[in-house]
Amino acid sequence: MYDLKELEAFAAVVRSGNLSLTARELDLSKSTLSRRIRQLEVSLGQPLLRRESNQLTPNEAGHVFYRYCDQILQLAKHGSQALDELHEEITGELVLRSHEGFIRGWFARVVETFLQHHRGINLRVHTQTEAPDNHTDGICLWLGDPGENRLRQEQIGALTQGVYGHPDYLNQRGRPQTPADLQEHTWIDLLGQQYGSPRPTLHHRVHGSYPLQPAASSLQFDQFCLQGDAIVRQSGLGLMPHWIAERRLQAHPGTLELCLPEWQGPSLPIWLLYPYGTLPRRDRAFIAHLRASLPADWTERRIYPPQHLSPPEVLENLG
Repeated sequence: MYDLKELEAFAAVVRSGNLSLTARELDLSKSTLSRRIRQLEVSLGQPLLRRESNQLTPNEAGHVFYRYCDQILQLAKHGSQALDELHEEITGELVLRSHEGFIRGWFARVVETFLQHHRGINLRVHTQTEAPDNHTDGICLWLGDPGENRLRQEQIGALTQGVYGHPDYLNQRGRPQTPADLQEHTWIDLLGQQYGSPRPTLHHRVHGSYPLQPAASSLQFDQFCLQGDAIVRQSGLGLMPHWIAERRLQAHPGTLELCLPEWQGPSLPIWLLYPYGTLPRRDRAFIAHLRASLPADWTERRIYPPQHLSPPEVLENLG
């Protein structure tokens, strides 16, 4: 077992090449520093340094051992920091931003369980309806294209989509059998999500792709929750993430029905956005907590319905 003080002395001498300079750097006497290096060489059974004029340089064995020595010291440092953090209370203010599609239910529970473990944190939670920009602070969970910004963008999953309606609406107006039949139905659109360029496409494992061309939207909303409310009120059909639809069905069974079940809508990537550089410990703690709380549905290759294969873009995003 190596003595960390001896390893530290050796590494410092290799970096500086000067015994006196290293002794001052480590706040040691030259004799103490020399003794630690000799003890390390004895334990290894061979010399590591050679003296050239007033400089100390590593020999071949010293060059080889220095690489491992540096790694050992870094691991020891990281281990010590990790243990220290276990005993330090996480405090301060933490700003959290979540896409409106996640804020109801799931994200609120993630925040609550985080607070149960860190009572000293003061959390500010914002609902995000527009993509973050360069001035966005804190940690943001975003659904869809985050656009160009100077934040670190980490994709943590994706949501697949399908066409949904209320069962009573479908009983009255008829169930679409092909994507072309959507033109006969009132369409509930989501502003800024569905009808950019290019237009979204439905995918079928046999019939390929079909550009989504429903009737002109008479209702448009800027939030998934409002779009879902309109669909549940039997105002028309709309393209919704399966995960969000399933959360609604758990709370209100029988209020949504998947139409054209073998046709899959475009997947929406899920992003974790946060500043570059070293984050405060409270930020790092929440990011770790959020990663550990991710629903399996976000990363598994889901099948809607059982006989339907996931579209290629989902496999690319999640594979």
